[in-house]
Amino acid sequence: MATLLRKVWESVSARSSSTSHSPLQLTSSSAISSDSSLGPCFDSIPLDILLQILRLVGPKDAIKLGCVSRAWRSLVSDNRLWIYFLQYYQGHDDPWDSVFFAELNLRSGYPLQTFPSRTGELSFMRIYGQRAQVSGSVIIDGGSGYCKFGWSKYACPSGRSATFLEFGNIESPMYARLRHFFGTIYSRMQVKPSTQPIVLSIPICHYDDTDSAKASRRQLKDAIHTVLFDMNVPAVCAVNQATLALFAARRTSGIVVNIGFQVTSVVPILNGKVMRKVGVEVIGLGALKLTGYLKELMQQNNINFESLYTVRTLKENLCYVAADYKTELSKDTRASMEVPAMGWFTLSKERFQTGEILFQPRIGGVRAMGLHQAVALCMDHCHAAELTCDDTWFKTIVLSGGTACLPGLAERLEKELHETLSPSLANGLRVIPPPHGPDTAWFGAKFISNLSTFPGTWCIRKKQFRRKSRANIMW
Repeated sequence: MATLLRKVWESVSARSSSTSHSPLQLTSSSAISSDSSLGPCFDSIPLDILLQILRLVGPKDAIKLGCVSRAWRSLVSDNRLWIYFLQYYQGHDDPWDSVFFAELNLRSGYPLQTFPSRTGELSFMRIYGQRAQVSGSVIIDGGSGYCKFGWSKYACPSGRSATFLEFGNIESPMYARLRHFFGTIYSRMQVKPSTQPIVLSIPICHYDDTDSAKASRRQLKDAIHTVLFDMNVPAVCAVNQATLALFAARRTSGIVVNIGFQVTSVVPILNGKVMRKVGVEVIGLGALKLTGYLKELMQQNNINFESLYTVRTLKENLCYVAADYKTELSKDTRASMEVPAMGWFTLSKERFQTGEILFQPRIGGVRAMGLHQAVALCMDHCHAAELTCDDTWFKTIVLSGGTACLPGLAERLEKELHETLSPSLANGLRVIPPPHGPDTAWFGAKFISNLSTFPGTWCIRKKQFRRKSRANIMW
């Protein structure tokens, strides 16, 4: 071990002057006491140089060095070292800021309990070891139009399919449709249900805080748990889709605007919990309506196409939201693209007219409030509710859903909100585009799946679910 360190020291000694400005600025979790010694060869070496050496040694040999003496153990447990290892050695493709957010805010499970912001009170050495032992899980984001699924250790979802509401006959019982849906996903992933936990998103539905809406949400969640436990899944973590999108943006509180397949939902969330008592605003237009409106515009301009797939492809690749609709009408906005097997298509004003119905639904024949009006109304309700002494929690707005990825949407919504809201409410307002595109909720689930404490309290197991179900029947 001494020989190894001597070689490493020789390789970095020439660079000692460049290490005085270390990029790590977080406080060490522990300092080496004055009466401890690393050995005659190392006592004279500056701490930053020793940490550079340990970086090159790697986590496995660093752990071995920690067994040499109390002084080495104190040095090896330095948080800065293990933050570096978390960034470059663990290989989960998770950016450090995402790992830090998750471990600081989500590791205790629900209800959320934020750990102290002083990193010295967290042992990243322990967190590194725990994350290395997490075996991973299956992640399924059942979107309102399309479902994304994959392995939590993957960089992104490995597959997509129609959502479970489109599987089988819509008139068939919920259990049968869910069983078919999950069975198909596991088959495509070539994974046995009994081998790994599952993290899945619960679709945003039954929005109200009424007893009937609560019963409907409970019925859907119970049906999902029943199907998965009947398939011998060891543990299930089911989280609201909007909450996962918020986590993906590294936030625990804010307003999520989810543009779904058929409707758009404006969901206020405080400390990871949907504030249904404040009110979830719902607009009766979504991705399907935008695709249909682009189809109408193309037909009006004699642009021929063979399928809605072509229209949807053009929408996803050519359409955008104008910062100023009237000004955009006077510009030359023509653009072309080739749709595989369908040929070339050129769009002009259709490119920004499609997304404009989010703000002016009437031009698309929809009688509903505009997106900015719904968000402003939700913010007014959050402010009036006075849920906390801090009114900034609802001033972060996170966009979610494939259609929310339209270029210019976040900027236009922020602009409209500043014009709609009072200066006090608009102050500090920020609109965040989908952090991971159409896969945003899937990545929120990934944050949970790779936690050092997973499955922990995030998951429910079969015995717990059966016990809970029996208790409900008794009462």
